[in-house]
Amino acid sequence: MSAYEDLMAYDRTTQALASVAGRTGWDQETVMPEGAAELRSEEMAALEAVLHARRTDGRIGDWLAKAEAPDEKGAAILRELTRSYERNTKVPEKLATDMARHTSAGQGIWAKARAEDDFASFAPTLTKMIDLKREEAACLASGGDLYDALLNDYEPGMAGAELQGLFDRMRPRLVDLRARVLAADAPARLDREFDEAGQMALTAKLAETFGYDLTRGRIDKAVHPFSSGSGTDVRITTRTSPRDPFNCFYSTIHEVGHACYEQGVRADYALTPLGAGVSMGVHESQSRIYENQLGRSRAFTGWLYGQMRDQFGDFGVADEDAFYGVVNRVGSGFIRTEADEVHYNLHVMLRFDLERQLISGELEVADLEDAWNARFEADFGVAVDKPSNGVLQDVHWSFGLFGYFPTYSLGNVYAGCLYQSLREAVPALESDLARGDTAAATTWLRDNLQQFGGLRTPRDTIIHACGFAPSEEPLLAYLDQKFGSLYGV
Repeated sequence: MSAYEDLMAYDRTTQALASVAGRTGWDQETVMPEGAAELRSEEMAALEAVLHARRTDGRIGDWLAKAEAPDEKGAAILRELTRSYERNTKVPEKLATDMARHTSAGQGIWAKARAEDDFASFAPTLTKMIDLKREEAACLASGGDLYDALLNDYEPGMAGAELQGLFDRMRPRLVDLRARVLAADAPARLDREFDEAGQMALTAKLAETFGYDLTRGRIDKAVHPFSSGSGTDVRITTRTSPRDPFNCFYSTIHEVGHACYEQGVRADYALTPLGAGVSMGVHESQSRIYENQLGRSRAFTGWLYGQMRDQFGDFGVADEDAFYGVVNRVGSGFIRTEADEVHYNLHVMLRFDLERQLISGELEVADLEDAWNARFEADFGVAVDKPSNGVLQDVHWSFGLFGYFPTYSLGNVYAGCLYQSLREAVPALESDLARGDTAAATTWLRDNLQQFGGLRTPRDTIIHACGFAPSEEPLLAYLDQKFGSLYGV
């Protein structure tokens, strides 16, 4: 066989083993017995040791030096394998396994601390995690910025300074829109309980409505909704709340956006570096456009109103117009995953600033809760009442996912660009959505973005789909128009 063929055969096994590790992580988040946490920590460390050894095998470097790409797909595979090999050979095996072991144990410690509203019990675990991530970043950065080294694991080619510039341009317009909207009268909230069985039944219908293939996936419950897997096994989780069914419905639509991206990648990319979403920012563009521009649109909420009446009877909202206002109600809530579109990016910017300071050493874990609470009150005008509504609400830092948070806002920016192009390409979009028909929209996204997986860089993926370079302007214009109209401001 040629060097390219040898490399492909070797990497296919590595990709399969990584899928097994991912499925083990899914199990831990959903159905693993609480008492198995210590054993699972050792299992995850063992898997990571095997994966690290394979990803740093010297033969990969030899194959890469000799391999000749047969086509565009092959060239992209070699690009991604080169990037992966260069990254992994910089991280010692002991550090990789230590992080895997600590990450697995840390998630359980975070979950217990969150349930008990006790940040102090999680602080030592977080401190050790940050020490490990700084060590990893130092290996990767080669003297450069530590945070940028971590960020590139989630959004290749992106830098913290570029994100800072993007956020600095977005923040004033978001703050201005927030002030105008909050000065206006807000729609009422839902005011009754919605049974869990009914929520889960409608959740399954929503998932299928947006194109999620349940023959290649499943829906489970978890503390923090997430999507896992690729190709023919893509799983999502959601959560229910008795007095807030939108938490369940829109968490589901969000995760379905992620899942449909993975299910939409070309079958011949499976078990290659191209067989999954190209970056977390591009991934988030899919979940956010499904959830917001499509799922929270006036047209689609009209259809959803009818579905909720069928499922729950009269639930106290007079008509479709009123329901649209309720779904898109703006308020200064504590929880990022429940935030409205006006506030969401302000939640992300808070986390971006704090985690950059944690990695740089400007902020210590001992001062993190106070820093979070002060920043939240300044940005949202509300004092944090308990850690589970503040610094303990997200699972990410317990997993060591530093550099992940800003990709949420980057995904919103990408989604704004995609929506602009989608509306031009699908003139009947609103009438389709009013019937609960998402097929034209989701097909356009699959054909223009999802099917290509990791073929192109993140930026080029958006340019290819939209026909123009990503910019914050389409997103901000969409938000101004939508909420300006809804609130009369």
